[in-house]
Amino acid sequence: MKNLTLANIAAACGGIYHGEETLKDRVVTAITTDSRTVSEGGLFVPIRGARVDGHKFIPSVMEAGALATLSEIELEASYPYIKVDSSLQAVKDIAEFYLEQLNIPVIGITGSVGKTSTKEMIASVLSRHYNTLKTQGNFNNELGLPLTVFRLRDEHEIAVLEMGINHFGEMSRLAKIAKPNTSVITNIGECHLESLIDRDGVLKAKTEVFDFLKENGRVILNGDDDKLSTISKVHNQAPIFFGLDEKNDFFADKIENCGLRGTRCCIHTPSDSFEVLIPIPGRHMVYNALAGTAVGTLYGLTTEEIKKGIESLESLSGRFHIIENDGITIIDDCYNANPVSMKASLGLLQDGLGRKIAILGDMGELGENEAALHRSVGEYAGTLDIDGVFCVGPLCKNLVEGIRSVNPEQNVIHFSVLAELLDSLPQLVQKNDTLLVKASHYMHFEKVVENLKNR
Repeated sequence: MKNLTLANIAAACGGIYHGEETLKDRVVTAITTDSRTVSEGGLFVPIRGARVDGHKFIPSVMEAGALATLSEIELEASYPYIKVDSSLQAVKDIAEFYLEQLNIPVIGITGSVGKTSTKEMIASVLSRHYNTLKTQGNFNNELGLPLTVFRLRDEHEIAVLEMGINHFGEMSRLAKIAKPNTSVITNIGECHLESLIDRDGVLKAKTEVFDFLKENGRVILNGDDDKLSTISKVHNQAPIFFGLDEKNDFFADKIENCGLRGTRCCIHTPSDSFEVLIPIPGRHMVYNALAGTAVGTLYGLTTEEIKKGIESLESLSGRFHIIENDGITIIDDCYNANPVSMKASLGLLQDGLGRKIAILGDMGELGENEAALHRSVGEYAGTLDIDGVFCVGPLCKNLVEGIRSVNPEQNVIHFSVLAELLDSLPQLVQKNDTLLVKASHYMHFEKVVENLKNR
């Protein structure tokens, strides 16, 4: 890991090195917070969690071959360690230092909805030309982002980093680490309203990233979003806008719904246009393809490279991942949910074959309007060409009321807890059904997907 000697690590995080002086110039091979993944010559970062304190694993990771460890407490040991006030702050400081050593372009992605699918699209496009590292899973917070940065090696040519927040100030802390050359914002929606209050608060929190853009950094925004479209200058440069409206720098038309096969469209750039089949269904994926096109163009890719990058995109488990299993089609979209993404996925369900059933759970972090927002999703679901809704959770009672207010004949079943739904699924599901599974992550709807796969 470039320039990550124990001496430099201690300096970067303001820590005090304890151990043999001859080891201070040794470069660590990896950095981990998971004692199970420690590698020979690596650095262990013990994190104090709600249930487990990583410090208790220090002796075992050192025995397993770690070069050194951080520690918030004084250690009576012969092995090298760096004493810090906060392991979490230290890991952020070290990641900031390390990324500066690599000096590669960073694409920072945020937004209320579609961060991960946009990140996947941009990485798929850029990987046609560059050795690209992207955020994996949900490693997009104040611990996950540093751990993603630590996966970078000399061979990587560009990094695509997702940044997720739910409080004011959090984006500033993430952006200070990433210092993106390019910032992409997908949209401003009704997410994390318990802390951010309203969409104006969401806009303010997301755009904290602009304060840490690299010199001459560029901003790529969804020009169809009523909040983002009001941004005219960032550090004296006009944003690059994408969207369906032809006023945008990058726009799409001739949009053709190909069902669960995906969406075909024509993408227009400032200098060219091309037709492409986006292999994941949903109108929102056109926006992702436009964002990927804008980034790819900015970084010098050809039209053919961008087209191949879009068409080679693969879906992720938990994010509109389509599974064909024993005569049924499962749409695994259970990673997370909010009103915007819930409505989008319900709309796509209409393109399924056989009976079209939505299996839904509560949406979290919606603040004081959570009941009304669930009801609005239900009202929308009641207008759609779907055959039934099975839902779980106390908030989903409002969703049920919304459905019945516009479509009293709709087949709706409400369960108080997940276990009741799981027990009932064998009787509810029929051969040839298409089943959308979606809820906020804390509802643990991955258990629904596993239940359906093992039926």
